[in-house]
Amino acid sequence: MRTDAVVRVGRALRLVVLVALALLFLIPFYLLVRNGLASEQDITSPDWTFFPSELRWSNITELFADPSVPFARSLLNSALIAVATTLGTLLLASLAGYGLARIPYRHANKVFYAILGTLMVPAAVTFVPSFVLVSTLGWISTLRGLIIPTLFSAFACFVFRQYFLGFPRELEDAARVDGLGYWRTYWRIVVPNTRPVFAAVGTIVFIGAWNSFLWPLVIGQDREAWTVQVALSSFSTGQVVRLHELFIAAAVSIVPLLVAFLVFQRWIVAGVERSGIND
Repeated sequence: MRTDAVVRVGRALRLVVLVALALLFLIPFYLLVRNGLASEQDITSPDWTFFPSELRWSNITELFADPSVPFARSLLNSALIAVATTLGTLLLASLAGYGLARIPYRHANKVFYAILGTLMVPAAVTFVPSFVLVSTLGWISTLRGLIIPTLFSAFACFVFRQYFLGFPRELEDAARVDGLGYWRTYWRIVVPNTRPVFAAVGTIVFIGAWNSFLWPLVIGQDREAWTVQVALSSFSTGQVVRLHELFIAAAVSIVPLLVAFLVFQRWIVAGVERSGIND
């Protein structure tokens, strides 16, 4: 009986700790919503209240009606960039990973190590050359300039290679018996059976592209090319800080990320586990 009691106490303590950690994790989201639906006076008031004196749902309308910040356009730009970057990265990285894992080539390991070596190069080192190249091509303030330079990911290539190394060769051998080459085997056999890693990498890339700030800030010089992160920064300037708009804009901007994470969270875990990253 003592053992059962100890087990129950241990479970209760774990539950309490998990609930406390969950509440701590939710505090930033509570602050975003609370301050986003409050007035400037409620936000800056020294007397803290759990909820503002009045929930101002009109803050959302004011956000999208603000003529100085094209927030709706910024959301659309971020969505286009994030989706295009995710699809392009999945295509390029999965092809590179499959080639490195399956196609016989005596220098495959050297190429793989060279790709891994790029992970150790600080982004600041390649930032200026990338900007000069994009500027020379005339891609400033265009979706091409915001998307194409960020398509290939060494991390995604590494994850795909590790995953494909553990992919059952029997399925590929059966495809080759039916006359399929590497390309058709990849599309018809490998891709349909590797959805977890595609979903995991795609979610990570989507979140990274959505949260990107420095590159869109430099390349998206016209207001029509702003992303949501650049638009958020415009609410806080040296002259004025519009707190209620900043908070409600931040709350709106994280909704797509929350949806993506909630939909694909089990795929993220499954994909990371099967890729062998922790080996």
